[in-house]
Amino acid sequence: MNPLSGVLSEAWQMYKAFARHLLAIAFVIYLVAAVVTALLSLAGGFFAALLASLIGIVAAFLLQATLVKAVQDIRDGRVDMSIGDTVRAATPYLGPVAGASILAGLAITIGLVLIIVPGLYLITIWAVIVPVIVLEGAGLFDSFGRSHQLVRGRGWHVFGTLVLTWIILLVVNIALGEIFTALPHVLSNSLASVISGTIVAPFNALVVTLVYYRLSGSAGDPVAPGGYQQMPLSFAPFTTSGLPDDRSSGRPLFVSARRPRRAGGYVRAPYALTAAAAAQCCCRCGIRSPGRSSGKNSRAPSTVTTRVVPGMVSRSQ
Repeated sequence: MNPLSGVLSEAWQMYKAFARHLLAIAFVIYLVAAVVTALLSLAGGFFAALLASLIGIVAAFLLQATLVKAVQDIRDGRVDMSIGDTVRAATPYLGPVAGASILAGLAITIGLVLIIVPGLYLITIWAVIVPVIVLEGAGLFDSFGRSHQLVRGRGWHVFGTLVLTWIILLVVNIALGEIFTALPHVLSNSLASVISGTIVAPFNALVVTLVYYRLSGSAGDPVAPGGYQQMPLSFAPFTTSGLPDDRSSGRPLFVSARRPRRAGGYVRAPYALTAAAAAQCCCRCGIRSPGRSSGKNSRAPSTVTTRVVPGMVSRSQ
């Protein structure tokens, strides 16, 4: 079964639902980078041009990490983080993302130039490097192995998804290029880079991030949190008496991770106790009766009625 079946459709639905938020993130980062680059270009000189190129590269890496964080945020169906919060959350991963992207880009370029097949292979196995770094906190070099681990056994599915994504983005870029040809050359170049990047980058980030979540889920690995996460449940066997016993092979016993709550005089117990189990527990602990106590700090004897309900125990004086 293909774990990536329908991932492009899911990415498109999320793109339409959260277009305003995703496009705003991409537009702000691209716009800031374009303005700084334009100002440096006006200054002239070799170092200004070099610095402008460096800023453009850093902005591209920051955009990758920020959009992955944004996709993680909107997976629960709502936007919980502002643009500034999303950028700040992605900034700590800028260094590993930049380093991994540069190393992967060099290796892929060499593979494509020498023999095309190795380059395509590297593109496939390293497809989810950025989500692995941003969502799992993997290191620079660990991200390569982790991405390969997730893709292993599903390489053709991942490669097919990437090819379809590239075709879609190529068609969009060609259409935008035709639109901007009517504008003056200088203006068309600036607007084309900003607008095309703003439109294309979020969809690409959606596809890559959703591919990561699909691969992580199908591999049975713990999925990085994205939106609402249910509290994990723990199970333990219990004996016929109602008491937990790790040597028993009985049915699983639900153990709530929450603190016990009081509702209508009942205290919700972590185990379903029976009357026989309660009596057996008293015998094991050496307590003669639940209504008697001894010692100088004990209270006067009182009559205690114990009502036992599966999952709940209450006492009334």
